[in-house]
Amino acid sequence: MDWQAIGVSLRLAVLTTAILLVIAVPLASWLAFSRRRWTVVVEAIVALPLVLPPTVLGYYVLVALGTASPFGRWWKELTGATLAFTFTGLLIASILYSLPFAVQPLLAAFAGVDRRLLDASTMLGRSSAATLWKITLPLSRAGLTTAGVLTFAHTIGEFGVVLMVGGNIPGQTRTVSISVYDSVQSFDYAAAGLTSLVLLIFSLLVLTATYAVQRRGALLWART
Repeated sequence: MDWQAIGVSLRLAVLTTAILLVIAVPLASWLAFSRRRWTVVVEAIVALPLVLPPTVLGYYVLVALGTASPFGRWWKELTGATLAFTFTGLLIASILYSLPFAVQPLLAAFAGVDRRLLDASTMLGRSSAATLWKITLPLSRAGLTTAGVLTFAHTIGEFGVVLMVGGNIPGQTRTVSISVYDSVQSFDYAAAGLTSLVLLIFSLLVLTATYAVQRRGALLWART
């Protein structure tokens, strides 16, 4: 087992999940309740990583982070370091790639909240932020949990985007999925099989927990 790669993956997954939940909650709330016609365009852009090949997304992110782009040059002038093939660049790519896995469950949960409760909160003088924090989020706990679990699990299993943007630097950008790939390339099938089995069991547990939370949330909502 490549524990160093597992450590990098866990660190990447925790940071990606924490950052995405902060971003996804207000974004999903706006997408769920906005009446603007071009909201569907934003929703399509958010969902784009679901259908876009990881290597294509990784290529565009790599170009955007490189020193040939304005953002890449600005970052190098600011920090003196490049973003491509670094953990920071890998984190940015993971956030973009896992964005729909955080937004979609929250969007579905927010859309299922009774609008009469939200209208009543507005009539009582509550701000949009207070309504989101006091009413929408408590009624969407299952969606919030699902978003966090799916984002974490998806980040653990990333490969294409990770390889394109982060490369394969031990201790920095080498994740557990790349470790499996390297083991196969070096014909170390025992190590590849063991790591793959651990990832398989982890994925099964994550999906089981996700479906259990969703079912429990649906039952509680029905009883209410």
